[in-house]
Amino acid sequence: MSTRPFRILGVQQIAVGSTDKGRLRNLWVDMFGLDDRGTTVSESENVDEDILAVGSGPHAVEVDIMEPLDPDRSPRVHVPPLNHVGLWVDDLATAVGWLTRQGMRFTPGGIRPGAAGHDICFIHPKGNDDFPLSGEGVLIELVQAPPDVIEALG
Repeated sequence: MSTRPFRILGVQQIAVGSTDKGRLRNLWVDMFGLDDRGTTVSESENVDEDILAVGSGPHAVEVDIMEPLDPDRSPRVHVPPLNHVGLWVDDLATAVGWLTRQGMRFTPGGIRPGAAGHDICFIHPKGNDDFPLSGEGVLIELVQAPPDVIEALG
């Protein structure tokens, strides 16, 4: 295995799903007091998502609460309820290339803009014959850290 040419800097987000986003809002906003940073809806991702945050600046961590637009259609953003964990990475393109060469399986879609405006890519929760490495049962989002996050956390 060659030397890793990128760094994971910290947790960018956790994403939780439910068929009732109102109940999630009650917990995360009303009970815990997280800040509401906005809402995004994506037909292709089958999601109505509120972006919440705890903390501020480059140390803030998002908590994305998600409800499927159609609970019977994929992706099923509410199954499992802890949908995915997002990690800040200092060089997303380099990380994806290197991890792919090591045998890491990624979900379809490649690197693309995420709901919060950062480029993202997902590591598949399960490996296969061609790409045996995976998130070991967990969907992992790699998120390109902006310069201020790299400076603060790097």
